[in-house]
Amino acid sequence: MKILIVDDDKDIVELLSIYVKNEGYDVEKAYNGKEAITKINTNPDIDLMILDVMMPQLDGMAVVRAVRKDSQIPILMLSAKTDDLDKIQCLVQGADDYVTKPFNPLEVMARVKSLLRRSQHEVKNNEPDQIEMGSLIIKKDSHKVETVNGKEISLTALEFGILYLLASHPNRVFSADEIFERVWQQESVVSAKTVMVHVSHLRDKIEEATGGEKVIQTVWGVGYKIESR
Repeated sequence: MKILIVDDDKDIVELLSIYVKNEGYDVEKAYNGKEAITKINTNPDIDLMILDVMMPQLDGMAVVRAVRKDSQIPILMLSAKTDDLDKIQCLVQGADDYVTKPFNPLEVMARVKSLLRRSQHEVKNNEPDQIEMGSLIIKKDSHKVETVNGKEISLTALEFGILYLLASHPNRVFSADEIFERVWQQESVVSAKTVMVHVSHLRDKIEEATGGEKVIQTVWGVGYKIESR
């Protein structure tokens, strides 16, 4: 598997490269946003991107928007900004996870492994291969979601994971902590806002594709669910 590391600080790129290689992954490097997009476009075998937010020429947010037009590879953002609004903005733009600087490289690698597990479509064998929920058709093996009219909805690995989890357990309410632990496959740590942002983004995509169909329901103070139909 190959990981692209993007940061204008060469020391950070080299540090993370050591840890990535030690885990057995191949490394691609870029030092600004424009170079990152070129690497993505010319290396279809890149499986995940570690991306700094603040960079010259093209910042990380612009890179995420550009990449998300054609690719759903996992993106882990790095930033010196610690404000919750900055984190939420990264997630809204299409990033999958966010780590603040200064960081522990071991934490970064733990997040990387978790995102890669999700992108490899690890699901339980006893879960249905295909779920029809309202006007949606959710396909487990291909990780595709489309409407009954054949319109495909482009989701990130985490968005698909949330949708599949809720749809495969209709009427059951999942708390934000449960969703985080099942989909991110990490112990829940301040997960509510992260889950809320991904659910909101997921709802927007579904409503746009279906003409306003409200599939995911919020049970205030408890969590989220999809009702059987």
